[in-house]
Amino acid sequence: MLIFSGAPAGAQYVKYVEYVGLGKPAIARLKKKLAEGDTAAKRAYAGFQSLAGKALGEEPHPIDTIRSEGLLEGNPKKVATHAALADMPRMYALALVYRVSGDKRYLQKAAAFLKAWAVQNTPNGDPIDDTNLDNAIEAYDMIKDKLAFDEDASIRDWLKRTADIEISGPRNSPRRATSVNNWHSHRLKVLGEIAWAIGDTALQRYTIDGLMTQIDRNLKPDGSSIDFESRDALHYHVYDLEPLLKLSIILKRATGKDYYRYTSPSGCSIQKSVTWLLPFVTGEKTHPEFVNSTVAFDRQRAQNGQAEYKAGTLWDPRNGIATLLLASYFDPSLLPAARQRMATVPNRSAWQLVVNDLLR
Repeated sequence: MLIFSGAPAGAQYVKYVEYVGLGKPAIARLKKKLAEGDTAAKRAYAGFQSLAGKALGEEPHPIDTIRSEGLLEGNPKKVATHAALADMPRMYALALVYRVSGDKRYLQKAAAFLKAWAVQNTPNGDPIDDTNLDNAIEAYDMIKDKLAFDEDASIRDWLKRTADIEISGPRNSPRRATSVNNWHSHRLKVLGEIAWAIGDTALQRYTIDGLMTQIDRNLKPDGSSIDFESRDALHYHVYDLEPLLKLSIILKRATGKDYYRYTSPSGCSIQKSVTWLLPFVTGEKTHPEFVNSTVAFDRQRAQNGQAEYKAGTLWDPRNGIATLLLASYFDPSLLPAARQRMATVPNRSAWQLVVNDLLR
């Protein structure tokens, strides 16, 4: 293990340890599955191969500031951001295919994409914008031990600046709902991804403490959430759970502790909130969305023609698939319900299922 001695106080930038992207043991298992002809692994990996192959002939398109949160579909800033964010899955695919194939063309291109974003992008401290960085952070985690020193330093600096403004920015003020609602779930996920990708021990402690507090403040003992209560929408219950689940997987890999089943002092847990969601995914229950939402932006989106936000529209159970697949990392008994819904989605590639298997 190599540690950069020049790391700032409270941080150790640890190389060769991956808790965010796929690490060496998982990559070795993936190679074995591919060699043995595992159907699910081959199908999912083929998609990444295709994307990475195309990305070799493309140039990165970083944007100076990610702007999506709070903007209606069709807003020019949102359109420009969505176009730039097409780089994210390309980075992940390039890094993954490099790790599997060893072909340095993919490494060089992944590094070029990451470096371009590190140079061009200025973090704004908005977790709903920053949550889009998942693939970039995972890609960095998978290739960080192969980067040139200056490339690595630039990317680490960008990620650290992203984390710092998330913590210190006004959107994280205790006086604002965004310090406790789904925004904070996404903030903690991003902070956790960065903390373990760059090995920042102070940031790791902040993330763990924050997760336990968020479970107690954001989720409810009956399994519902404050976001479901304020938005009257399973859309936002799911949007809360997915970042908490992603963070919990990182923490299980990094610390061995199970925060999925962690129960807060008031009796709240991620597990309870997934269980509460389950009958809505199976179809046993239905829910008309946004009928009693207290947030004006929900009504604005409906008026903008975004049908899924129209009050009374039934929640689509297929939108719970990703939540169940993430939760199945901890509880494989959820897989039948997830597979049942996946069968209704044409050409669904369940990479998370493959990842869960590789990480176990």
